[in-house]
This record gives sequence, C-alpha cells and structure tokens, in this order.
Amino acid sequence: MNKENNDKADSTNKHAEETNVTKKKYLRFGAMIATSMVVMYMTTYVNTYQLSHIQWSETRFFMTLLMGSTMAIIMLGYMLGMYKSVKVNTGIVLASIGIFVLGTFLVRSQVTVGDESWMRAMIPHHSIAILTSENANIEDVRVCELAAEIIEAQKREIDEMKWLINDINENGVATTAEAADMRAVPEFGGDAIRQCAQ
Repeated sequence: MNKENNDKADSTNKHAEETNVTKKKYLRFGAMIATSMVVMYMTTYVNTYQLSHIQWSETRFFMTLLMGSTMAIIMLGYMLGMYKSVKVNTGIVLASIGIFVLGTFLVRSQVTVGDESWMRAMIPHHSIAILTSENANIEDVRVCELAAEIIEAQKREIDEMKWLINDINENGVATTAEAADMRAVPEFGGDAIRQCAQ
C-alpha cells in the first residue's frame, strides 16, 4: 500500500515538474518574441538621417505587430520538438493570426492615426529619403538634381511638421480655413549637402 502511495506521489511530483518546465519554456518563448519585436521596432529607425528625426510611429508599431506575429508562427514551427503542447501551440498560432489580421487592418486603414500621429510617423519617413538621397552613389546629373530637390523638400517638410506639432499642442487643431490662415505655417528652407555637376 505504501509503495502504491509512493508511486502516486512520485507520478504527481513528476507531472507537476514537467508542467512547470513546459510553462517556463512557453514563457521564455513569449519573452523571446516580445524582445524581438521591441528590437525590430527600434531597428526601423537605423536609417533615419539624424537622431532628432526619431519619433514614435503608430504605423511602424503596426508593422512590428505583423512581423512579430509572423515570426511567432515560423519559430514555433521550427521548434515544435521543444514545444509539444498542442493546446498552447494552437493558441499561439490563433493569437498570431489574430494579431496579424489586426495589424494589417490598422496599418492599411490608418483608423487610429490623427494629425500629430501622422506627422510623427512622416518625420522619420522623410528622414530616410534624406539619408538615401544624400548618400546614394548617383552618377547621372539629372538623377543627382532630383535627389537634391528631394533632400531640400524633405528637410523643409520636416521643419513644417515639427512646427505644426508644436502649434497644435499649444493652440489645438485648426479646423477652419480662417483658423489655418491665422496660424499659417512659416516659410522654411532646406539645403542639400549633395553637390551636382554643373
């Protein structure tokens, strides 16, 4: 009788230990995906022209959701030998699909993006155009002139958006043409470092 009780106790302890190990594995998997998503989001700013152009971007966050959810399914598929709970695996796949669908809807509809969010997303986007236009190995004079025009336009528009963000924060949104005229955007310039052959 004692041997039977001991066997049951051992079996219970072993099951509890296996459950604990499995839980830790899946928690580590979740932490790995979450950490990767944070790093992926930060990496999207590597090609900004200057640090002051780094702004929070909802669109980049939505794209991070797409990448993270896709990565979760792919990594789980490659590591099924380590993650053997059919129930949890099914939950991960379904959750990932749901996040992918949500991210796709948000990034394409821009339904949550307002005036300030849009400008904060556009500033680093413009900054990428400046970086590539300044540094690309361009030989054709016409292409060089186009690149210089893009640089000047993007720099000017970044300054305009920064001014607008500050103005909206201080005075609110200008919802009429009259209000917009009273708070007109100042004239900004933009200079290109790139020099083209004359």
